[in-house]
Amino acid sequence: MKLITFNINGIRSGIKKGLMEWLKSESPDVFCLQEIKLSETHLVEEYFTSCGYHCYWYPAQKRGYSGVATFTKVKPTQVYYGMNMEPYDFEGRAITVELEGKLIVNTYFPSGSSGDLRQDFKFKFLDDYIVFIDDLRKLNKPIIICGDVNICHKEIDIHNPKTNKNTSGFLVEERNWVTKLLDAGFVDAFRSIDTKPHNYSWWTYRAGARQKNKGWRIDYFFVDKVIESEIKTARIHSDVVMSDHCPVSLDII
Repeated sequence: MKLITFNINGIRSGIKKGLMEWLKSESPDVFCLQEIKLSETHLVEEYFTSCGYHCYWYPAQKRGYSGVATFTKVKPTQVYYGMNMEPYDFEGRAITVELEGKLIVNTYFPSGSSGDLRQDFKFKFLDDYIVFIDDLRKLNKPIIICGDVNICHKEIDIHNPKTNKNTSGFLVEERNWVTKLLDAGFVDAFRSIDTKPHNYSWWTYRAGARQKNKGWRIDYFFVDKVIESEIKTARIHSDVVMSDHCPVSLDII
């Protein structure tokens, strides 16, 4: 099974920039998008159904903001919308599909970069997300978490760790949360394959950061340790330019 996660930063914008052509060439079994920024999902659904995908949308209640979508070639056994937590479900933060006995959790984690209120919201989300995942574990199926986590885990994952040590997305508390998640039974799929530096999935639009590869690795696949041996490849597609993020892929046996 081939999976791809991508913060598209506006699905209509991505389509205009060649998203569908790229999707056809990659042909993943599961395609997870974050930050779709679209409530009227019927306006673009035909693009995906014509490529053979079943479409599952979870937009934010606020127009033009946040939202996630998951597209699958095989119809899922079950689809779970949201986290059963109103503040996050209002923002369209997560959707889970069950395929081949696995739970694939597509998540758009909040950013705290706009100020203290959103940073506090982010910290609360991180705490509640552990509760959400613990509830999913009660289904007794391996879990794959993917999406824009908005956190760099280690210094290798950010171009300038010293300058950014007090920046949202690289705060000690956030980094410790990723460690806590991994300790709870998950594997950072990309790092299980590639331990080299300068691998990033997001770049600010300012100061030519992408051209200089001054980026952050904040988009992940976290794979349940019980299926770690099924990881075949994991890749960051930094050459794909349709968003301030780039896609990340995972192949499992």
